[in-house]
Formats: sequence, structure tokens, C-alpha cells
Amino acid sequence: MTAALGFKRLGIAVVALVAATFGALALTSFLVPSDAARDAVKAEIRAVTGFDPVVRGDVSVSLFPYGTVNLGDVVFGDDRSAEPAFVAERLTANLHLLPLLLGRIEIADISLVRPRILIDFDARGRSNWTALIDTLARALKPTAGQRESVVSFSEIRIAQGTVVIRDRARDILEEMSDVQLSVAWPSISRSFGATGRITWRDEALDTAISISDFHAALVGDRAGLKVRFNGTPIKLAFEGAMSSRPSLKIEGTLAADSPSLREVMRWGGKPDLPGRGFGPFTLKAQTSLTPGSLTLSNVHVELDGNAAEGVMTFTSTPQALQGTLAADKLDLTTYSSTIRFLATNARGWDWQPFVLDALAGTDLDLRLSSRQVIIGQAKLGRTAIAANMRDSKLTITVGESQAFGGIVKGAFGLARSEKGGDVKAQMTFADVDLDACLGDVFGFRRVEGKGTLSIDFEGSGTSVLGVTRALNGTAELTGKDGGLVGFNVEQLLRRLERRPLSGGGDFRNGRTPFDTLNVMIKINQGIATVQEMRLEGASVRLAVGGTASIPSRDFDLKGTAALLASANAPAAAFELPFIVHGPWDDPLMLPDPESLIRRSGAAAPLLDAVRDRKARSAIKSAIDRLTGGSSAPAEPAAGTDKD
Repeated sequence: MTAALGFKRLGIAVVALVAATFGALALTSFLVPSDAARDAVKAEIRAVTGFDPVVRGDVSVSLFPYGTVNLGDVVFGDDRSAEPAFVAERLTANLHLLPLLLGRIEIADISLVRPRILIDFDARGRSNWTALIDTLARALKPTAGQRESVVSFSEIRIAQGTVVIRDRARDILEEMSDVQLSVAWPSISRSFGATGRITWRDEALDTAISISDFHAALVGDRAGLKVRFNGTPIKLAFEGAMSSRPSLKIEGTLAADSPSLREVMRWGGKPDLPGRGFGPFTLKAQTSLTPGSLTLSNVHVELDGNAAEGVMTFTSTPQALQGTLAADKLDLTTYSSTIRFLATNARGWDWQPFVLDALAGTDLDLRLSSRQVIIGQAKLGRTAIAANMRDSKLTITVGESQAFGGIVKGAFGLARSEKGGDVKAQMTFADVDLDACLGDVFGFRRVEGKGTLSIDFEGSGTSVLGVTRALNGTAELTGKDGGLVGFNVEQLLRRLERRPLSGGGDFRNGRTPFDTLNVMIKINQGIATVQEMRLEGASVRLAVGGTASIPSRDFDLKGTAALLASANAPAAAFELPFIVHGPWDDPLMLPDPESLIRRSGAAAPLLDAVRDRKARSAIKSAIDRLTGGSSAPAEPAAGTDKD
């Protein structure tokens, strides 16, 4: 009974205390003028931040059931500027309860609703925040003379904010919207922290920023810095230190990863990367950031399953990337599969227009080496290449590549132009497997053996097909101990030697072996003229001339095939002119019919007879008598004989 009575009395006391508290708050709300509350809030903000807020809107005070002071249209800094550095639609100060009951206004925390923060650099690089930062530094100086007994507010919440960064010298304008941050203000410690979420370029990023010594950072001394961004396009983390005396410098460890580098580039405002690939991406490196330059050392980067290490440097004026990377193994199949020289049907050049937007905007100077490179079915050995891009012109230089069983060197260039794209190549394929080299690079699989190919050409057009129509240059090929695939010249010659009029049959299969092969070609406006083509084998010798159309991929060649008596007797036992006509993939080789008729003992006199006018008239007269035909028509005039 006594215990129950005690609890009852305690409950009554608590209720009375609460009632008295609310009564005191209600009474205070009538006794505290709005101007006094406004001035008290402004004074404490000035004491904590150094800023002297200018209130341009209405002021409202609510002390019941809890204390808040609302200031409308608040400007921090110069309120006379057309674009203030920091302006908030509303500032709400939540008050401590106990000091309020004692008649004092002390801020527990501050909320800024729809603030707009403008960071503006003029043409000389001067910031509109210079004066504000100096004010902050003076307010946060450890010897600023603040009363240590006063516990000031240490939390600022930002809701629906906007941050605008404008650099007039570099013509940069970036805006972060829907900024929702909770700021740990260094009122009772040296550190500064901000956590929350921002939206940049329509992507929400969870954000965390921490500075170990905020005052040191404001005055330019070295201070610890941690930054985290986590969003759909990218995750980024940095941990290190920053300073700004004599100039800005940030050093530390940077880590980033993304499910798609292509999407990161698009999100960052860069032109869409061509073709496929550029998917999963990770980066970790020691970082040094100075004005206009970002240097990455001890880089470990992975892209589409390929890993490389080295150093990289980014500069902003002009925008450029330089780097040297080394890899153990690179699989470039994903990228090469989108570089189509042939159309879908694989019987003509690709006619799809070039997309060269990625060549603009950023300069590139990148050196890459790898112990092994895979491109489709081709496996290359140790390879060193350099890629240079400047003024919308890309040049890829192959210092050396162990490819196709030999060594590849040279350079390939691609540039944007009024004609669409300019292509230029100077390449040497030394001591390579000709079938693999010609097949994988040019789609032509008709030559086997080891050899050396040198090409030097250039052309312009809106597509691969367009370039072939304007192609100019030269090509040289030397081969040894190989063969022509798709032609059995020796078998053809031996059959025609025995029976000239028996018909050649179909000899578009088999193989013609050779000891040496020499080819020299000159290209003019897409037409390749064979200046020399000689094939020497143990039993066959070929000499070919004529032209080949590169755009239509067909042959129009003439030559002479010789059947040798023996390997030690270079004199020809049988020679036969021939033509090669038709598409590269399936050309037709035909012997000269007149030569075959002349070799035929029975048909040769007939050929001579039809060439003689008197003999031709006599034969026709005899045919008319046998068939009862009409008399012969008048002989054609001299000089108009037709065979």
C-alpha cells in the first residue's frame, strides 16, 4: 500500500513537472520577441562559423512544444551580389530545451532548406569563396577566444540543396542537385564530416567526406582527407591528405570500380566509346592531384578481365591522358570483333559509316606492352604498341609484335576529315606465316608459306568500302617454300600438254607449290596493278600481270604458266597463257584457247585456214554445194577481215 502510494506521488510529480515545463515554454513563446530570437540565432551562428547571416525574409519563432526559430531567405556572405555564394530559402534553428527554460536561446542544430551553394572561379582562377573561407578560418582558429564553457551546435543538416561549380576559364559548369547532407561541424573537435546523398547528372551518389583538421585545411596546411562516393555508375574511395599552400595538392590512395566503363564515360559527358567491350572496370593507384593534373602511380587497372600495371597522368588543359602500362596477357577479341572490314555476308567490304566521335575531345599518349595478346583466333607473342591521339587523329604504332610466326612493325592512322575518315598504314610483316597473316588481316586465304609483306597505303571515305575506292599506295610480297591454294597449275598444264582440246576441267582446288614468290603492286584509286608477280617452283613457273579491283574484290589478270622439264632444267617444256578472272574468294583460271588449238595437230590447220581469206571462201563454197545453200555473200572490204 505504501509503495503504491509512493509511485502515485511520483507520477503526480512527473506530470506536474511536465506540465510546468510546457507551461513555461508556452509562456516563453509569448515573452520572447521574434527580433530577439532572430538576433540570438544570428549571433550564435556568427560565433560558431564566423558568417554573419543576412535575413531577407520573414522570421517566425515557435517555442511550444519545442523551440525552433525559422529565418526566411538567408544569405551568407555578400547579399549585394546578384549570385550570392551561399543562400538558403529557409534556415531552421532547433533550440536546446534547458537553456530555453532559463531564458537563453542556444542552438542544438541547424537545418538549411533548399540552399544554393555557388562555387565560381573567374577567368583568372579567383574564387568567390575566398573571403568566406578566410572568415571560417578565423572563426575556427583554436585561439579565437570562444568561451569553452559554451557548448555550440555541431550539426548542420542540408535538405534539397543545390551545388553549382562554375569555372569560367575552362568553360565548366556542373550542378549537383537534391543534396541531402548531415554535416558534423567542428565546434567541439577539429574534424569536419559530411554524409548523405547527392544527385549529379541524374545519378544518385551516397556521399561521405571527412577532414581530420578542418582549420588546417582552411588555412592551407596539411590535413587528412577521406572521400567516398557510391552509386550505380561508379564506386570511388580516396584516403590521404590535402594542402593548398603554396598551391593545391592532394595525395593518397584512390580506388574505383564500375560495372561499365562505357556508362561511366557517358555519364561523365564523354563521347560514346565505339563497338563493344569497355565493361567491368577497377582501378587502384597512389594519387597526386595538383591544379590541372592528376598523376597515378603504382597503378593496377582491370578492364573486361584484362589486368595491367604502370603509371598514368591526366591533364585538364588540354584534356589529355598519358600512360605506360604492362600486362601479362591481353584478350582484345571483344574490341576486335567490332572492327569490321567485311560486311555481314563476308563477300564485300563493310559499308556502314564510320563513327569517329570518340576521336575528339581528349588527347592520348599511351604505351602498352604485353607478353601475350589474343585477337580472335590469333595469338600473338610479346607485343609493344603506342597509341597517340591528337586533334581528332589516332595513330597506333606497333614497335614490335611477335605475330603470325614472325615480327610485325609499323603504324596505322585514323583521322576525322571532311570526307568522313582518313586512313593511313605503313606496316611490315616480316617472316610471317602468309596464310594466317593474309587471312586474318585482309581476309585473303590463297597463299601459304613463309614470307614478308610490306604495305604503304592511304585513303579517305565514310566507310571501309568508301576508303577502298580511294585507296592509293604500294604493296610488296616475297614468299618461299609455300604454295598457291585453290589452283593445281601443274596438273592443268600436264593434261593440256597431252590433250590440248580435252578441256581443262575444274582446277579451282588443290595447290601449286613454289620455291619463291615475288609480287609488286601499285594501287591507284582502288585499282591494284600488278607490276611484277613471279612464282618459281620445282616444276612450274608463273608470270602474272594485270589488275585487281579492291572495292569489288575481283581479279582481271593475265599470265603465262610454264611446265618445266626438270628441276635442273629451267627451260620450259610447255608454256600456256592464261587468265584469272572473278572474285577473290573463288576466282576462275582459264587457259588461252588459241594456244590450245595451235598445240592440237588436227585443229591447227583449221585455225590457219579460217585466217586465210581464199581458203575461207573455198571452204564455204564447198559447204554450200553439199548443203544446197545460196551463193556466198560478197567478200568484206580489205582490212575488215574477222576471225
